[in-house]
Amino acid sequence: MKIALIGYGKMGKAIEQLALQSGHSIIAIIKSQQDLNLISDSNVDIAIEFTQPESAVENITYCLNAGIPVISGTTGWNNDLGKIQDLCNKKNGTFLYASNFSVGVNLFFEMNKWLAHKMAHLAFTPALKEIHHTEKKDSPSGTAITLAEGIISSKPSISSWINEQSTDHKKLGIVSERIPNVPGTHTVSYSSPLESIEITHTAHDRNVFAEGVIKVAEWIHTKKGIFTMSDFINDN
Repeated sequence: MKIALIGYGKMGKAIEQLALQSGHSIIAIIKSQQDLNLISDSNVDIAIEFTQPESAVENITYCLNAGIPVISGTTGWNNDLGKIQDLCNKKNGTFLYASNFSVGVNLFFEMNKWLAHKMAHLAFTPALKEIHHTEKKDSPSGTAITLAEGIISSKPSISSWINEQSTDHKKLGIVSERIPNVPGTHTVSYSSPLESIEITHTAHDRNVFAEGVIKVAEWIHTKKGIFTMSDFINDN
């Protein structure tokens, strides 16, 4: 594949290294939006976008308008996701957004939904905790929000989540911690006066995310449509 990297932070550099090791080519590294015009559907097979919430929508929009398949791992811009999906459909483009590209985390998402469904009408109180490195700007993490949405969709008594420990049973609490050099840990817990249940996913190395990105790029770049990590997981 001929890959354009949009964003060149820690994730961009990890993706570059693994892409080259896998025999792919990095055609362009876009560090500012002014350089987006360097890429087109004639010189790029897929764009991989890891930037900041304030620039993600413009970056993805450019790619879809240019006919470039694009996958994005930037979190914190979910309010505009519907707009991007509409554009992708209009342009007959290719787009995948994921809050986390780890295969293990996406299996964790499926486990979370199953557990939430089983717990929906039992006397257990759910809670979430996430830990990331101090450079991570969004809080809670996109992964934590995805987990929260999986719980809320199965438990009618919970209306929303809040980014703190909750004493309101109608709101799901997400506690966020930032510690140096932590790739990411997410814990879902259910507690009652008599017992507790916890499920946890821990990433040991940032390369687990980069590896997932490369696998998804290889899978999606010849397809058309809007995809999710669930589509990828269930097609493999």
